[in-house]
Amino acid sequence: MLSKDSKIYVAGHHGLVGSAIWNNLLQRGYTNLVGRTHKELDLTDQIAVKQFFDEEQPDAVVLAAAFVGGIMANSLYRADFIMMNMKIQCNVISEAYAHGVKKLLFLGSTCIYPKNAPQPMKEDCLLTSPLEYTNEEYAIAKIAGLKMCESYNLQYGTNYIAVMPTNLYGPNDNFHLENSHVMPAMMRKVYLAKLIHDGDWEAIRRDLNIRPVEGIDGSASCDNITTILRKYGISDNKVTLWGTGTPLREFLWSEDMADASVHVLLNVDFKDVIGIEKYSSVHYGASTDGAVDRNHSAGRGGAIPSLGEIRNCHINVGTGKELTIRELSELVVKAVGFEGAVEFDTTKPDGTMRKLIDVTKLHSLGWTHKVEIEDGVRKLFEWYRSSLK
Repeated sequence: MLSKDSKIYVAGHHGLVGSAIWNNLLQRGYTNLVGRTHKELDLTDQIAVKQFFDEEQPDAVVLAAAFVGGIMANSLYRADFIMMNMKIQCNVISEAYAHGVKKLLFLGSTCIYPKNAPQPMKEDCLLTSPLEYTNEEYAIAKIAGLKMCESYNLQYGTNYIAVMPTNLYGPNDNFHLENSHVMPAMMRKVYLAKLIHDGDWEAIRRDLNIRPVEGIDGSASCDNITTILRKYGISDNKVTLWGTGTPLREFLWSEDMADASVHVLLNVDFKDVIGIEKYSSVHYGASTDGAVDRNHSAGRGGAIPSLGEIRNCHINVGTGKELTIRELSELVVKAVGFEGAVEFDTTKPDGTMRKLIDVTKLHSLGWTHKVEIEDGVRKLFEWYRSSLK
């Protein structure tokens, strides 16, 4: 159990999830938090990560840092998505183990599940059939991460838990059009199309100064701005979105995800996830003083017959509710106050047609979501508008 003065390292503390987890921990009275920006610590640099752990010696780690993006980014940067994420995970998890970290929380994604997995997707459907091609590299990296946690637990008796959140949105979301996820990209497109129609070039330039598009910022000419925005489906009172609008998606407010993550970090152990109370005494190699023996484990990979095969120890985190991309666009249009047209380019890919997760395990561990999608979309637009001031 972590105490209020335990040192907790939150990797990716400026990101959508990491910042929300950081704030949730502070609200609960956990103030001994450590964070590093990407400029301060490149998590793909093995030597730098080791030096960081040598200096800070954290008691717990939340691994919320990742190289992320939507369909377009996943298609363009396939090598980056698998290599960057694998490096981050390998460096942080291996150094956490080497430095005796008591608890590690690894954050993945529900894109780990097969493209045609039965819906809603249970944890046990992992690796049962092929992945969605457009995000295969990212998914494989995240599967490797959760398997690292599982395998360290089985071999060394560590207490590393992996949580797989559904599609997230919320404060500090990524609104850059080249690599953002579906909701913030859609919201920004709708907002800019409204501003073009309103002739509010001051607001358009302010928006582009904060988040340039392919190097085009607010100092560019009106023609250059309209040209680059048109490339992303944004024009006067009209927005064109990718796909058919029919895929179903589940969305979770990032602050809800943070609350679930901290709940798991503070209250859930590996033995709770696999449902075997005696696991720690039977399976962990323990020294005479009660500390984990890092050179020995009583069994490896579920080799003890009484335990059977232990796998799929990760936890789905979501709402268990879904809506179509078209329905989402209608909520965004309402929140923005957009009166123009939203069209769908059916020549562009939809991605996975349905991605609803089963949250039975999460509920059994004592947590359920609070923010419904209608309120969340409105709250996200309010945050986005405030970020432009």
